[in-house]
Amino acid sequence: MTSEDALHCDTCPRTVARGDAIRTETYGALDADRWQTLCCPTCGGRLKTVFVRDG
Repeated sequence: MTSEDALHCDTCPRTVARGDAIRTETYGALDADRWQTLCCPTCGGRLKTVFVRDG
């Protein structure tokens, strides 16, 4: 697993493969059609917010 494919959860100290992360709508005012939040499948903690597409 490369560093681009691995995300570290600070809440439950676990390394999560990007493909295993739970995808949710973003927090705040980000456009949900363009952004997604990747969350830990174990504890639900936010791992990273990613840009998914142009309008």
